[in-house]
Amino acid sequence: MPAGVMIPARNMPSMISGNGSVSGFGTSSGLTLGQPNNMMEGQLHTLEMTQNTSESEIARIRDEEFDSATKSGSENHEGVSGDDQDPRPKKKRYHRHTQQQIQEMEAFFKECPHPDDKQRKELGRELGLEPLQVKFWFQNKRTQMKNQHERQENSQLRAESEKLRADNVRYRDALSTASCPNCGGPTVVGQISFDEHHLRLENARLREEIDRISAIAAKYVGKPVVNYPLLSSPMPPRPLDFGAQPGTAEMYGSGELLRSLSAPTDADKPMIIELAVAAMEELVRMAQMGEPLWMATFDGTTSMLNEEEYIRTFPRGIGPKPTGFRCEASRETAVVIMNHINLVEILMDVHQWSTVFSGIVSKASTLEVLSTGVAGNYNGALQVMTAEFQVPSPLVPTRECYYVRYCKQHAEGTWAVVDVSLDSIRPGPTVRCRIRPSGCLIQEMPNGYSKVTWVEHVEVDDRGVHSLYKQLVSSGHAFGARRWVATLDRQCERLASVMATNITTGDVGVITNQDGRKSMLKLAERMVLSFCAGVSASTGHTWTTLSGTGADDVRVMTRKSVDDPGRPPGIVLSAATSFWLPVSPQRVFDFLRDENSRSEWDILSNGGVVQEMAHIANGRDTGNCVSLLRVNSANSSQSNMLILQESCTDPTASFVIYAPVDIVAMNVVLNGGDPDYVALLPSGFAILADGSTISAGGIADAGSGGSLLTVAFQILVDSVPTAKLSLGSVATVNNLIACTVERIKASLSGENA
Repeated sequence: MPAGVMIPARNMPSMISGNGSVSGFGTSSGLTLGQPNNMMEGQLHTLEMTQNTSESEIARIRDEEFDSATKSGSENHEGVSGDDQDPRPKKKRYHRHTQQQIQEMEAFFKECPHPDDKQRKELGRELGLEPLQVKFWFQNKRTQMKNQHERQENSQLRAESEKLRADNVRYRDALSTASCPNCGGPTVVGQISFDEHHLRLENARLREEIDRISAIAAKYVGKPVVNYPLLSSPMPPRPLDFGAQPGTAEMYGSGELLRSLSAPTDADKPMIIELAVAAMEELVRMAQMGEPLWMATFDGTTSMLNEEEYIRTFPRGIGPKPTGFRCEASRETAVVIMNHINLVEILMDVHQWSTVFSGIVSKASTLEVLSTGVAGNYNGALQVMTAEFQVPSPLVPTRECYYVRYCKQHAEGTWAVVDVSLDSIRPGPTVRCRIRPSGCLIQEMPNGYSKVTWVEHVEVDDRGVHSLYKQLVSSGHAFGARRWVATLDRQCERLASVMATNITTGDVGVITNQDGRKSMLKLAERMVLSFCAGVSASTGHTWTTLSGTGADDVRVMTRKSVDDPGRPPGIVLSAATSFWLPVSPQRVFDFLRDENSRSEWDILSNGGVVQEMAHIANGRDTGNCVSLLRVNSANSSQSNMLILQESCTDPTASFVIYAPVDIVAMNVVLNGGDPDYVALLPSGFAILADGSTISAGGIADAGSGGSLLTVAFQILVDSVPTAKLSLGSVATVNNLIACTVERIKASLSGENA
């Protein structure tokens, strides 16, 4: 890398000490009590005073030590000065330290446990003691403090060990007498398969049904039909109406569904298990069947679901489609660079899943895990979840869902993960989206690859979608299987680049340091997550429209940042707007990510030249990249401004996300330091196809037609979290985003002309 490209490391305090250990900022080596700094202090000195040693014996030992020290003064391990090494006459008499001397040395010890030669001489002169006497006293004091500290730690560890042992015995006793709350049978932890557990629950349900019927029959025949009493009261039948009554809820951003939901009751769990098993069977068949269930489009690129054939093939399902709802069904297949075990783990871990699909999932949570699987994997895992799905624009309402996720291994190297809504089991607010059996079939392939067949099948009331996004959403590509698979493929390539070790060193600016690459990619991932979580019409956001009557309206919201090491403290103002461009998404993406054209739209760069200092390629497409940019502004106060940027693209969506970063903090990251404490306020762009190029099966090519561009800024308007937001700050942000939009339109319209 040529000179001037990388950040000078000399501006950063060293994080690594000479012995390889990491030290924090502002620490002092030598202020830790009881830590020996040489071999002499690591041993118990012979002058340690104990209760079993008499004063005369102590005096004799001190005289011998003093004589030995005067003969070999150069052997002093604590750096005795030249004055201390001069031969001195032997001191025949030993005097006990006075109370004043002890108090003075105790006070000095609290301030400095390791005095140097000069300090020992000065202290000895003030107390009337020899420097060597002072030295021995401090050595003994340090040893005494160390022993006390170790005794205290041993006592604490012993108490904790006893507590853990008692808990272990109590848990063992509880497990030995435990019974299943649903079927009443004994529990055998880790040895019962999910199917066997399901059969036990089914057996218990049938037994209760027999008891109920026999009790009714006994009223008419005069005697019990079976020779055991009624086990429980009959359960009231539950209707299988999964539909929602139209027109009874708000059309936009109510958020009542996710706020009102809780973990399922014990009475619901058998029904949830039965529904999950049936959904798994339907998903596998949906993934493998062809015509007439799936009909090929005219161009042969996609397939569409034959709804009449679906009803004939799966007559039970989850009930009829509610009035006013629209069906969305799609299927997509791809080969991704990740093994099947890791894919299953990502899908079954709600945190990893929402991180990988951050552009689609605005928030998600697991309400209850009904089964963790068996044999140390996710085979048979079952969990009840809630999630909110998004399009990166405040003009498209999010889709809130309450569903169960079930994972099952069908054969060696073949897994399936299915989702299905639980709306009928838990009555609540009227829903606008129902998930019919949807998910993916994962098949192992050689060399760590996997074949993924994704099925998305939902019924949705999307009347709240803005007209600008109506065509894209109605085509099924905003939330369809193609978008899920394209996002998964891109994220698998990104994860592979994190683990890559064969980095070419020929290109200028390529970061080859493995730790530095991981830290920088982790920081960029957090930046992307923050941007995607704050740009949509999530129910957790309260957008306020500033002006205008069309799609170009600027929407703003504020939040307070307090005690968050990843964000600067204060009041943060977020602003976003979406608009249409008569330019293909690919051209918009190339224009916005190119540092050479940045000065055409970035007002904050003040027309300065933007230079790429370092980059990390994280995919086959050259547009998938994390870059570190420097703005060489004419204003000297901004000459050290750095910008962290990640650009990512796939056939369904593209993002250009950036944030100003501190040069000192980035130096830490590039050297492999912890990126979690780098403050970020990300801004950027989300680019989608407008859906105008439509074939029978949907969008033929996301790179053609017009584009839907969302611009979002986050700006710290006041560093005091308790301050009031001024109208001037809102007006400034409004003007900033409006000018940026006009510059982008002018530049791309000129190119298009």
